[in-house]
Amino acid sequence: MDPPAAPPRRRRSLGFLTPERIVDTAMAIMERDGADALTFRRLGTELNVDHTAVLRHFGGKDDLLRAITDRLLDESLTGFSPSPDWRDTLADLARRVRRACRTHPHAAALVACRTARRDAEFAGAEIVLGALRQAGLHGREAASCYRALVDVTLAYSAFEATQLTLPDDALAGDRRAWSREYVALPADRYPNIASVAPHLADVDAEDQFEVALELFLDAVELRAQRSRPNSGNERSR
Repeated sequence: MDPPAAPPRRRRSLGFLTPERIVDTAMAIMERDGADALTFRRLGTELNVDHTAVLRHFGGKDDLLRAITDRLLDESLTGFSPSPDWRDTLADLARRVRRACRTHPHAAALVACRTARRDAEFAGAEIVLGALRQAGLHGREAASCYRALVDVTLAYSAFEATQLTLPDDALAGDRRAWSREYVALPADRYPNIASVAPHLADVDAEDQFEVALELFLDAVELRAQRSRPNSGNERSR
């Protein structure tokens, strides 16, 4: 006799299915199997529901990706309090965004360029614009610097997140290049590289991010000084 057929797998009640649980599962899929593994059918399998149930909460993949973007920003804001000093506020927030992206590199590499259009993004924008106004920037200049700071922070974080998704041997090879190939270049052909080559390997990821951040904040401070009343007269004296 043939063995009895296995009972059909029962689908879970949909009462447990929430947008938050779907986002949790989507991020877990990406961090475990890569961004390409994220599909609605895979979500349905992981959640033990028909994939169409997921579509009741998200109109499509783009909607889901924007929710994941907002989740990264929400994690960045968890426990955050603005500082009395505008530079400290912006630096702290930028570091928190970077940390969230490093925690979820596959998700960050996929969605860091997106505009979430949700609550966490709006809350972050309010904080950043408030700090820039405190620095002395207003109107279009504040808006421009806000957009630039967001782009710089997310671009660096996405770049770093993409690196973290590389195979270990590829990543190690890229890192070794600074202490091997660059040091070995002939000084007569590459004199500028040769002059700093011994230091290139010493510059780690923390240095790069902090230098970029400090350069940006210095530029904000300089722009604020130039926009103050009588600043032109003071420079001409």
